[in-house]
This record gives sequence, C-alpha cells and structure tokens, in this order.
Amino acid sequence: MATPAPPRWDRKMQQRLARGEEAALAELYDRYASLVHSLAHRVMDDDEAADLITREVFGYIWENPDAYDPQNGPMRSWIAALTQRHAVYQLRQYENRGRSTPAEVEARVREANTAARADFIVTSMPTPLRAALELAYRERLDYREAAAGLGVSEDEARRRLRLGLQLLSTAMEPGGRPDASLDQHARRGLR
Repeated sequence: MATPAPPRWDRKMQQRLARGEEAALAELYDRYASLVHSLAHRVMDDDEAADLITREVFGYIWENPDAYDPQNGPMRSWIAALTQRHAVYQLRQYENRGRSTPAEVEARVREANTAARADFIVTSMPTPLRAALELAYRERLDYREAAAGLGVSEDEARRRLRLGLQLLSTAMEPGGRPDASLDQHARRGLR
C-alpha cells in the first residue's frame, strides 16, 4: 500500500501534470499503480479488466490534471475514488451484458465501497495507530509483540490497536459484516 504523500507533494504533482510533464505521470504511476490495480481487481475480480482500468485511470489523469483539486483532499484518495467509480461503472456494464447477476454486481460494489472506505481511514489515521495495525495485521503480531516492535508499553499498544480497529469498523456499511481484512488476525491483538 502506498503511503499518503504530503499535501505539498500533491499540489506540486498536480501542477507538473498540468504542465504536461511526462516524468510526473511516470512518478505518479510508480507511486499509485499498485493501489489502482488492486482496487480495480477487487471490484472486477479479473486481472485483464484491472489492467485496462489502471491504464484508463492514468490516461484520464494525464488528460484531465485539473480534475484534481488539492483542497478537496489527498491525491491518493482522489485516485482511489476515481478508480472505484470507473471499476463500478465497468462492472455494471458487464452486468448489462449478462456476465454477472445483479445480486453479484451489487455485492461486489458493496465490498469495493467498504474496501475504499477502509483504505481511506487507514491512510488518514495518525501514524502511531496505523503502525500498530500494520504490525498486528500484516506481521501477524499480538499486542505484546506489537508493543515491543513499536517501543511502547503493552497498554499503549493495546489502546492504539483498539482505537485503530474502532476507526476501521466505521468503514462498514450499516448492517454489514466486517470485511475479511478485519478478521481474527487483526483482532487477536486485543486479547
């Protein structure tokens, strides 16, 4: 997962893209292509479709650099939202061609919306909370091991994990189930 860029980086990138700097597009692609592809793949569940959407999203950014307004939030969030909208549109087009049932499409759309909200929440949360969650989930550490890795007390690690998980739980739609990414591996840090 690409880390969020500082707001100044976002403004400068938007200005460079607006001037038509090909190097800026390459830099942006290097930073966010994996995010775009993974979000598109999550919606489409197809590598070729995700590849196509990735190319189309960066093509749109190149042709419309002024569509991004730094005052509306980080470029990463804008790119993620752009990707999600495009992927959902493509998924609904596939549905119209009889490749998926309406129920399958809507389930994928709900899943993609939850994933996009969770991604935004994680990238927006304070670094200490994000670091604790990454250790607990990605490294599969419990709160004691996370505390040692972070250089904080076990109580502080537990507090950070609890708060981070509470923030992530807001990504779910009302009445929805927790996303699989918030499974027992992330929750075990609270024991």
